[in-house]
Amino acid sequence: MSVGQSESDTNLTSRRARWQAARLDAETRAMLAKDTRHFLRQSVSTPCLNVIGRAEGIHIWDGQGRRYMDFHGNNVHHIGYGHPRVKAAITRAMDELPFAPRRYTCERSIQLAEKLGKIAPGRLSKCLFTTGGSDAVEVAVRLARAATGRFKTLSFWDAFHGAGTGASALSGEMLFRSGPAAPMVAGAEHVAPFACYACAYGYKTDANGNPPLELCNTACARMVDYVLAREGDVACVVAEPARAVPYIPPPGFWAIVREACHKRGALLIFDEIPTGLGKTGRMFASEHDGVEPDILVVGKALGGGILPIAAVIARENLDVAQDWAFGHYTHEKNPVTAAAALETIAVIEEEGLVENAARVGHVALERMAAMKAKHACIGDVRGRGLLLGLELVTNRESREPAGDLAEAVLYRALDAGLSFKTTMGNVLTLTPPLTVTESQMLEALDIIDAALGAEHST
Repeated sequence: MSVGQSESDTNLTSRRARWQAARLDAETRAMLAKDTRHFLRQSVSTPCLNVIGRAEGIHIWDGQGRRYMDFHGNNVHHIGYGHPRVKAAITRAMDELPFAPRRYTCERSIQLAEKLGKIAPGRLSKCLFTTGGSDAVEVAVRLARAATGRFKTLSFWDAFHGAGTGASALSGEMLFRSGPAAPMVAGAEHVAPFACYACAYGYKTDANGNPPLELCNTACARMVDYVLAREGDVACVVAEPARAVPYIPPPGFWAIVREACHKRGALLIFDEIPTGLGKTGRMFASEHDGVEPDILVVGKALGGGILPIAAVIARENLDVAQDWAFGHYTHEKNPVTAAAALETIAVIEEEGLVENAARVGHVALERMAAMKAKHACIGDVRGRGLLLGLELVTNRESREPAGDLAEAVLYRALDAGLSFKTTMGNVLTLTPPLTVTESQMLEALDIIDAALGAEHST
């Protein structure tokens, strides 16, 4: 069975094995082999790339002591790895109250819910916590079903909303929807996503990456309205306000979708698990477009890159499901994870990390544009804040993906001390922590620049 590309490195060639044989010592290779023996294998994470021995700030170290700038981090390391303030907050919480049985509440969980309500866009104010983003997305959908009396969902192909059965049904990646995952949840409808450089409707961006709005009339957004009208009973639209590929929505996209949801009686759920808490240069990515969702989901970085916690934040008038249990997770009001989240938000605010993401991201986009002018293999440069991507192509006119080159650049960059991931097979995707400095960003882009100019594949 041929498996399509996804938002993750899918390891479809032999290059990883060749790189490991050439770069990793016997002890590391033995540990990787042991990992394969003891873990169930699955696409994307098998075989593992390397063994990590240490993580601090923007860097990770492998088992051989080599240091890499981590421009991937699964989008959990917004404040860097092992931030001392978060570690201290976790230690204090463990000493004071290590766990709260689920029939009880605790002060730190209440404080976190209050804080999330204050920083969330618009009227979003009431929360539920889970231990992972996939569960949080499913809680959000259940809430939308309870509030609307409907059960269908509308989301986008190529999106990723989690690995649970319900979240996989919302997602649009073959890796999570086919094979043992099928059949999926009934009523999970999909439309083509916004992707101006690779528009599903056949429109092409100009040389500067701008969409032809006068020609296309934002067809991708208007299709959402069309489907909502045709179905008539969709409970919610679930979407990433900025896609992790990355793709940035065309101007006006979310305003059209917001109005369509209002007109058709569907709720709008924004999945900000990878993009929230400052990644795009605003506290939440949806703020760039001036659109307020009915429900917002945040996770990944919320635990400071140390503990797993996710949250659903909804409008108060959606608090309508008190007779049902769609959460009640064992660690829902865990005082230790709540402490980590509270301190993470405090670090982001007090250290000016959202502003830093906006400033350094602007510098990065300028440097990436210069790289595009230099390298014909760069077809598109895009991003916001520290959600950045360079799409590699074999030909700018045909826009044929240069997957082999992207993979080669990945391993060349690793050899030079930079770790990132490729998405959709040919997009070099850079998501450094919000703590990254301008000099570190430019150093990373210099590494990619050199890797693109290398004559021989790894």
